Amino acid sequence: MFGYSMVQMVRAHAEKLERPLRVKLLDLYQPFLWTPCFLHNLFDGFIKYGKKLPVIIEFEKGCYEAGCSEVKKVMNNHFFNGIKRDFSRIACCSAEVTPKGLEEMLASCNHILRVYLNREVRALLDVAVPSTNAKEIVRNNTVLTGRGVTIAVVDTGIYPHQDLFGRIIGFIDFIKNRTDPYDDNGHGTHCAGDAAGNGAASSFRYSGPAPEANLIGVKVLNKMGAGSWETIMDGIEWCIQYNENNPANKIEIISLSVGSTAQSYESENDDPMVKIVEEAWASGITVFVAAGNEGPEAGTIASPGISNQVITVGALDDRDTAETRSDDDVAGFSSRGPTIYGKQKPDILAPGVSIISLRSPKSYLDKRQKSYRVGKDYFVLSGTSMATPICAGVGALMKQHRPDLSPEEVKGLLMNGADLWTDRDHNIYGAGYINANNFISPD
Repeated sequence: MFGYSMVQMVRAHAEKLERPLRVKLLDLYQPFLWTPCFLHNLFDGFIKYGKKLPVIIEFEKGCYEAGCSEVKKVMNNHFFNGIKRDFSRIACCSAEVTPKGLEEMLASCNHILRVYLNREVRALLDVAVPSTNAKEIVRNNTVLTGRGVTIAVVDTGIYPHQDLFGRIIGFIDFIKNRTDPYDDNGHGTHCAGDAAGNGAASSFRYSGPAPEANLIGVKVLNKMGAGSWETIMDGIEWCIQYNENNPANKIEIISLSVGSTAQSYESENDDPMVKIVEEAWASGITVFVAAGNEGPEAGTIASPGISNQVITVGALDDRDTAETRSDDDVAGFSSRGPTIYGKQKPDILAPGVSIISLRSPKSYLDKRQKSYRVGKDYFVLSGTSMATPICAGVGALMKQHRPDLSPEEVKGLLMNGADLWTDRDHNIYGAGYINANNFISPD
């Protein structure tokens, strides 16, 4: 039978191969089911030795170095096999492997816990600030603006927009390795403005909750708004390392408006994306993650928003009425809980429908959706992608007022201070609708 040995390999190591990777391996043989028999060996060799698969390899706890050493020895015996990135904090590495190389690794390496397909991650894209009550909050005789707080926007990059002038204090590019800030998609720039735009180009009409916060652009998604587990993990790892190298000027907040369909493991903590955001959380960074745009169906919270630690943000439709809450409701596209592990999510809702924020000229979104332009400097988008940085901007106000707050304390204050809906499903509405004036403690 054509591909029989690969079927046997998948069966023999099923417990170490996550399901999407098992499916991918077996699907490699589908196009050749109708080829003449005399070509089978030729095609079989081509697939086994020439087809490259992007994977994430997880090692047993405490065995990272020994596991990497074993894997490298096997890879040295195979063309097109190699480790790409090390994620030692979570005992993982990214790699490219051929089916034959993978087969030998699983047979001879003793410290491999699980191998995942390094699959695609995308930006979660489908009159916000007054609606959050984040305008003109005065504490200790100071108007809170996020001054002195740094937000890392892990996304498609940041265009140096007028409304961010002088506040993009860092930029790292895991797609093209460029050093100057740019955004060839437009999504990340919009998110940066959602959190920290100051409205300078609109007579201060379109501003974010934290108009004086500093920003660091971490580009992990390409021009089309797509990346991979590897690029996201690179970006989060870089933020953690940045803080270790800059203890006096740390990243306090990560805004992560990306995700992928959650996969079922024994628990959410087996998901590599969850592992890396929880590592950032444990290091003291408050992480805000988009819930996803797969609503109104239940059980659609995206990864890594399924983490029980990070702050998972759903989208609210405020009907463009900041003055009243009676017509507010969850956006139809906003993903609902419970998570695939039965945990309650999202944690909170923030405005995410028809949000006007910063435009990145000549970017992919700017060219494809010209009708979404607002004047020459702004752009309108909807999604939990927009709700997440708005919530992150409010988090910056909290950190400005009380720099000592831990991520757990920020989350607790956010949820306890939310405006509640009576008898509403918390797997749709979370703790309620964000209200900055409630959870930024009075003087």
